[in-house]
Amino acid sequence: MLADGYVLRPLSADDSPALAAAAARNREHLRPWEPSRPESFFTEAGQREVVAGRLRQVELGLFDCWLLWHGDDVVGSANLQNIVMGAMRGADVGYWVDHGHLRRGLAVALLQHLVQRGHDLGLHRLGGSTMVANVASQGVLRRCGFEEVGRIPAFLYLDGDWRDSLLFNRVLHDGPPRG
Repeated sequence: MLADGYVLRPLSADDSPALAAAAARNREHLRPWEPSRPESFFTEAGQREVVAGRLRQVELGLFDCWLLWHGDDVVGSANLQNIVMGAMRGADVGYWVDHGHLRRGLAVALLQHLVQRGHDLGLHRLGGSTMVANVASQGVLRRCGFEEVGRIPAFLYLDGDWRDSLLFNRVLHDGPPRG
């Protein structure tokens, strides 16, 4: 459940200005956990490209993208990404919260939303990964019922180097695939 004053909405083509402001505002906060970004990423034009690409992935059924708003500001996002149907019926989770809005239960609420979306989409499992140093995100995953299943050395190239990641998994149901 979101704290008062926060709203979660699907990503739309009109969100580029607010996303550019959020990217610039959270540049240093998110830098350790993300790939290196070109300067254009922090501009409205750059975010228009990012949003257009994500919306194409949404249309293809590969992503499910949501933004967390506080007034006119984007203060977080929650995504199901790499959605695979067929025999696997799974996706990976991704989320972030603005540095000015931490410790309000928002990351947990975003991840709980993604778990519900996974159920709604008929997924069987959700996966998540965090850098070993990202203890806060590991706590969010655990609070939302994800179990640590292993460590992959040099899994992602983030903040200028190959980083080890801890992998998490949550099985949503044990029944046969729906639809």
